[in-house]
Amino acid sequence: MGITISLGFSEAEKSHVAQLFWQAFSVKLGRIMGPDARAVQFFNGCLNPNFALVARDEQGQLLGVAGFRTDAGGLVDGSLQDMARVYGWVGGIWRGLLLSLLERKVQPDVFQMDGLFVDASARGLGVGTALLEAVFQEAHQRQLDCVQLDVIDINPRARALYERVGFVPISEEETGPLVHIFGFSKATRMEKTLGEPTRP
Repeated sequence: MGITISLGFSEAEKSHVAQLFWQAFSVKLGRIMGPDARAVQFFNGCLNPNFALVARDEQGQLLGVAGFRTDAGGLVDGSLQDMARVYGWVGGIWRGLLLSLLERKVQPDVFQMDGLFVDASARGLGVGTALLEAVFQEAHQRQLDCVQLDVIDINPRARALYERVGFVPISEEETGPLVHIFGFSKATRMEKTLGEPTRP
């Protein structure tokens, strides 16, 4: 299957991207951002296509997305007001406070990924690997030295993919007593220095 990757998605594709994002990250964020319908509504309103590399098949069907973040913004670019519009001010404030615990500050010379997700029908076809290669190219074009991402302990499949293309763990953060809220106990920060060979 031919895969093409380009920057951004259309307004017509936005709801599909929001659905795919939530399918991929509901395990990580479900206890905070649920119920499902509200979560999809929130992400549909705040996804920024300027920070997305999008994989499509030969017919133009969207297969997957690699989001990224810079000091200018990121794929998920919602504000407290966006949160309040969906969950109300009380619901928006406590959700925003919890989500702030997961945020990573953008560092100079680092291309920070902001989520990678693939349509279930396209998994196993090399879409994730193709998106990661596009991430490396995008980082190189921006003259950034390395790529970083976070992966949670209950997603070993994603970690295995990242390790296959050369990412190595550099730090870990425990959720501690918040494990029952977040649904995972540990997040590992992984890094790939550009110029390193990709393993087949």
